[in-house]
Amino acid sequence: MGYLDRIRAVNRHDMSGFRPLFVAGREVGWVRHAVAERLARSPGTPGAPGAFEVGPFGVALRSSLTTPAARTAAVAAAFEELEAANLAPPRRGERYAVTAGWGEAPLFELDRAHVPVLGVPAFGVHLNGYVVDETGLRLWVAERATDRAVAPGKLDNMVAGGQPAGLGLMENLVKECAEEAGMPDELARRARPAGLVSYCLETEAGLKPDTLFVYDLEVPADFRPVNTDGEIARFTLWPVDRVLETVRDTDAFKFNVPLVILDFAIRHGVLTPEADPDYTALVLGLRRDPVRFHPDPAGLSGAGARNSPQASQG
Repeated sequence: MGYLDRIRAVNRHDMSGFRPLFVAGREVGWVRHAVAERLARSPGTPGAPGAFEVGPFGVALRSSLTTPAARTAAVAAAFEELEAANLAPPRRGERYAVTAGWGEAPLFELDRAHVPVLGVPAFGVHLNGYVVDETGLRLWVAERATDRAVAPGKLDNMVAGGQPAGLGLMENLVKECAEEAGMPDELARRARPAGLVSYCLETEAGLKPDTLFVYDLEVPADFRPVNTDGEIARFTLWPVDRVLETVRDTDAFKFNVPLVILDFAIRHGVLTPEADPDYTALVLGLRRDPVRFHPDPAGLSGAGARNSPQASQG
C-alpha cells in the first residue's frame, strides 16, 4: 500500500448506480435507483402528495415545498418509509443542513444517518493536535472506542466531528474539543484554520461527497487530552514519522483520517516533492469536487471519473 492508495480508497464510486437529486432547481445530491423507485411509489395522502417527484430528469423535491421547514418535515416523513423498507439506516437524532454548497442558505435539514441516502454534501471539522519539542514533531492520535457505530477501534485525529445544523465551524470545533479531548475553550480557540480535504465515497448507505475543514493546533507539551463523551478509548502522542508509516502500511486509521494527516504532512514539509514521486497526485487528490464529478486527470476516482452526471441521466 502507499499514500496514494488512501486517497483512492475514499474516492470509489460508480455513478451509473445513481440519479441526480434536485431541490428548488438546484442539483444537490445523488440517489440510488432503488431509493428513487421506492420514492416514486410513495404518493402521500389525498391533498398531501409525497415529498418527491421522480422522472427521467432524476429525483426532485416537490416545488410546492417552498420553505426549509416544510421540506424538512416532508423528507423526514418519506424516510420513515425508506427505513421500513431497509433502504435507509435508522436515524441518529442529529440534523445536518443540506445546501447546494458551503456558505449557501440551507434548503432543508436531514438526519445525519440519512445524508448518504440522498448523496448530499456533508461537512465536518478535524483537528491536528501536535507538539514540537526537542524530539521533533509529534501528533496526538486518538483510538476510537470499540462500541462506536462508525469505525470502532480505529485510530482517529485528536478531535473530529460532523458539522450539525445551527452551529458555526469554530463553535462546533470548540464543542468537539471539549467533548472528545477535555480541552478548555481558550485553548481550542487557538486552533488555526488550515484549509480542507474532500472526497466522494460510495458506501452501503449511498454516496458520501464529504468536505472536512482542517484545523491545526500546537498544544502545550504538558497538555493531556481526556475524553468526556465515550467516543475515544485513549490518546497517544506519536512521532509524525510513525503516524505516516501507519497511514502508508496499515488500515489502522478511520477511513477518512489519512487524508487529514497527509495534508498536514504536506503543509508542514514532512512530505516533499523531492522525496515522494506521487507528490503532485497527492496534493491534487486531497481536494476533490465531489458533487460535480469533473474529469479526473490524476485517475483517482476509478469508475466515478468515467460516469458523468450527464451519462447517469441518459
